[in-house]
Amino acid sequence: MQLPVEIVLLAAAACIIYLVVSQIIISRQNAANARKLGCKEPPIQRNRYPLGIDNLLRAIAADKAKLFPVDAIQRTIDNGAITYKYTLLGSTNYFTADEKNIQAMLATNFSDWDLGPNRRGNFYPLLGNGIFTSDGIGWEHSRAMMRPQFARDQVSDLDLEERHVQNMMRALDVSIGRDDWTDCVDLQVLFFRLTLDSATEFLFGESVDSQLVLLPGYQSEKSVDGLHSSDFASAFDQGQMALATRARFASRYWIVWPKGFKESCRICHEFIDHFVRLALSKELREKELEKGKYGKKEKYVFLEALAAETQDPVELRSQLLNILLAGRDTTASLLGWLFFCLTRDPARYRKLRGIIIDAFGTYDNPTGITFAKIKGCTYLQHCNNEALRLYPVVPINGRFANKDTVLPRGGGKDGKSPIFVPKNTAVDYSVHVMHHRKDIWGPDAEEFIPERWEGKRVGWEFLPFNGGPRICIGQQFALTESSYVTIRLLQRFDKMENLETDPVVRHNLTLTNCSALGVKVRAHVA
Repeated sequence: MQLPVEIVLLAAAACIIYLVVSQIIISRQNAANARKLGCKEPPIQRNRYPLGIDNLLRAIAADKAKLFPVDAIQRTIDNGAITYKYTLLGSTNYFTADEKNIQAMLATNFSDWDLGPNRRGNFYPLLGNGIFTSDGIGWEHSRAMMRPQFARDQVSDLDLEERHVQNMMRALDVSIGRDDWTDCVDLQVLFFRLTLDSATEFLFGESVDSQLVLLPGYQSEKSVDGLHSSDFASAFDQGQMALATRARFASRYWIVWPKGFKESCRICHEFIDHFVRLALSKELREKELEKGKYGKKEKYVFLEALAAETQDPVELRSQLLNILLAGRDTTASLLGWLFFCLTRDPARYRKLRGIIIDAFGTYDNPTGITFAKIKGCTYLQHCNNEALRLYPVVPINGRFANKDTVLPRGGGKDGKSPIFVPKNTAVDYSVHVMHHRKDIWGPDAEEFIPERWEGKRVGWEFLPFNGGPRICIGQQFALTESSYVTIRLLQRFDKMENLETDPVVRHNLTLTNCSALGVKVRAHVA
């Protein structure tokens, strides 16, 4: 039976009227609640096109130019405020780079905020339900499983790290000429391979040894059920790029499905599932139980410890992909940005190298490279902090209000009044913008100056690893690995020269942020 056209039109008109009236009522209720709480409106970003389409176009253009974090700073300049309201594809959102607001979302009013449905829905095809995609009870469960795995004795396994550093050195040996200088090498590529190798050994008990592909005569042997580590690494990178592209569309992420995304997800899942099957294999477990070694191996294996908590293969895969994202990308990006800075500052390279030689000996005769001594190498940690300040690994993040709530600052003409944030509203926050604020860091905020950290105590204005209950549980792992690799490289090479000619700092921002131009250098053997 076909309904008359008049009835269809009437029903459509009624729906539109209902939606408009409902929105008016909600807006008035929100305004009344805001007044009761003493809240005022923040600056509102003006749009040239309906529904804030120009915000999407600007984000896509910034991505294409590899300047997305830089554009976030420019937007605060354009709006004359570090906290403002904007529209994206019809949705009203907020942006802030105010440390008080970030503290409220991540700690003070933690229970008012979730990661939200946009992130969960967007990330799910690749990462599943893991620690970086879950809220509430699901997140608490993931966190409880993960925390014991990052105990100090696991984090400080420097013997594991040295094996993979030696593979990196073997890859560098290939490019060293008779004058003891290397050819042009991209350290960032080496760092991502190194951290993949060390992360997979820590997680799976078996390294994928991706660095060996750089060695002469290396024969590529297909592994992991027909996949090689380079296949996985490429698919993981492509998958993250797809997630970042989808994220630019906020709640409309589902309309974007980049070419190759489905295949990237399949390759990543197949790769991880291989190790999960091994860990859950009945024969392996019985064999180890007979030996009395299961769970008590000399070499700690993250996956085996996790498998003692759950035998759900999909959950194990999701958690491993989430942790591998942090274990590989976070450390590699930090190392890349640190050497990006040091190779553009020969004086500070020499200063740090001198301190490292005094504290830890030479490359051939290293002494006292321990977890405690690394943490106590003050100038090295200052260099880490300064690289993380200038180029935080996760420059832009976000939260989603699960109830009507308040941000403490940013409203009114002076920006000092609280802001009312209605339930189901997204708020973006940028530590990149906050880390570049001259009112916090001084007029030289754009410069790499590790000495600024001497005697400096910081709070929420420095947030390289997030904060509050969701603070990164692997931050010590990342800092220890980065510091160890830095020590060994500076012990071996007394000079490093930057070979990149582009004066503009360009960012490859996926789920983490690394240099879009790599870290191209030549290095001199001491």
